[in-house]
Amino acid sequence: MDESGTSEPQSPEPRELHPAARSSPGAERPARHADQPAEDADQPAEDADQPARHADQPARHAEQPAQHADQPARHSRKARIAAWAAVILASVLVIAAIGVYAAYRHLNGNIHQVNISGLVGSRPPEQHPRAENIVIIGSDSRHGQGRRYGNSQALSTDQSDTLMIVHIPADRQWAEVMSIPRDSWVNIPSCRMGNGQLSQPQVFKINEAFAIGNLDGNHTDLGIACTIKTVEHDTGIRVDHFVAVNFAGFRDMVNALHGVPECNTQPIDDPKSGLHLKAGHHLLNGAQALGYVRARYTLGNGSDLERIRRQQAFMAALVRRVKGELLNPVAVFRFLDAATRSITIDSQLGGISGLYKLGSSLRGLPSSKITFFTLPNYPRSLVDPQDLANVLWTQPLDSRIFQAFRDDVPVSKALLRPHRAPRLPARDVHVAVLNGTGQFGLGSTVAAILQQDGFTVTRSLDVGSRPTQTVIKYRAGQERQASRLGAEVTGAAFQQVSRQRRALILLLGSNYGTTAQASTGATAQASTGATAQASTGATTPALQPSAGLSARKASQHVCTLPA
Repeated sequence: MDESGTSEPQSPEPRELHPAARSSPGAERPARHADQPAEDADQPAEDADQPARHADQPARHAEQPAQHADQPARHSRKARIAAWAAVILASVLVIAAIGVYAAYRHLNGNIHQVNISGLVGSRPPEQHPRAENIVIIGSDSRHGQGRRYGNSQALSTDQSDTLMIVHIPADRQWAEVMSIPRDSWVNIPSCRMGNGQLSQPQVFKINEAFAIGNLDGNHTDLGIACTIKTVEHDTGIRVDHFVAVNFAGFRDMVNALHGVPECNTQPIDDPKSGLHLKAGHHLLNGAQALGYVRARYTLGNGSDLERIRRQQAFMAALVRRVKGELLNPVAVFRFLDAATRSITIDSQLGGISGLYKLGSSLRGLPSSKITFFTLPNYPRSLVDPQDLANVLWTQPLDSRIFQAFRDDVPVSKALLRPHRAPRLPARDVHVAVLNGTGQFGLGSTVAAILQQDGFTVTRSLDVGSRPTQTVIKYRAGQERQASRLGAEVTGAAFQQVSRQRRALILLLGSNYGTTAQASTGATAQASTGATAQASTGATTPALQPSAGLSARKASQHVCTLPA
């Protein structure tokens, strides 16, 4: 109250703010709002812009789901492409598998397979089961060939122009192909004929066996069976499989390869086959190739032996041509189609799969390891001057070759080296002659020949057994006597037995009388014009084939063969 007694209102004392209040923005905000109404008035405008900016955000965020939506779309397109690729690939594989299966069925269906196991009779033992002996028969049937390859009306049966034995060893490291001359004079056993009858055993050229089986209706299986039976009977070699090829198949196989290269050292002019070639290298089509391997009388000396040399060389060229086309599936299929349509094989071989397995086992075998040779032989005219066409097998070379095939060892010059007969008087060799050939009187004839040569013959008789091989049986301690007798009896094998009397046993087999002793070159030159006694009792010139073997490799062709 003042002096007038009037009380004045007093201003409240300012209170000091709490430090926290001074520093708090909210504490200063009322003063700022009070002092700056204009600024506060503008604030709603800025705040009004905020919803607009935030309104833009949903739009931008709305674009992100769209971008994420594109990614599943791209992934789905890739998945669809991958799925279609898988479908296409699977379809290709299925089509390829169907194609391969269809090709397999087609090729396997082409092959004519027969079972002749019941037609060949007793067989030689199989000494090496993993080794294989395969007989190749070239059939010269004219059926369906017209007049180009001869007159089919003039032939009552199928004929066989080519006969080979292919030996494939157990280790598959080498192979040998032995050609047997079609005019080889051999023993042909009794065979089943087309009329159901059995033929009589006979001595004739070996290709007659195929004709005998084909009598009365061209029964290829019976012809093959008789050929196999004859081969086993006369060589003692167990035949595991066979392949018979006809004219048309050979021609078509060459055409499927668009020709096979050939080389001839002399011009060829053969009107019978229509083959006309200059000397040199050529690419032969199917018809030309068939004429080349069959031509005979207008080429060289006109012999079947020279034709065999050309056949061997052409076979080697054919194999090389096939190997060169392995990367061409179309050419390979055409060749296989032609080949399978033209062959007859044994059912035990296993059809196309069996042929494939056999070929695969030899895939890595180089041509230098494949040897071709012709069974050593000599003209039968040396025994029968009237026979100018046929040949006899040379002994003991051929028996050693047959033994090599049976033993699964390569034929070598060392193997065929002639053995010297021991110096032993013939009178010191006692022998009994047993005739197992079925030829009446042969035992007595042989016994008389041996007696004339100074041997002591104790007896001679016929026996009921029919062995293939002529055998000299001896006991321990009689080796020199057996060798002395073997030097006189061509084609004989030796067998040591435990029980035997003093005399050796000479058992005459079916190969007796179809062979002759080979002489060395020196002996042949020294005895030209002389005569020697053959196993048949006839006097024959001592000029015989030398005791050697002419062989060639599959890598050689005619122009590289020795003259």
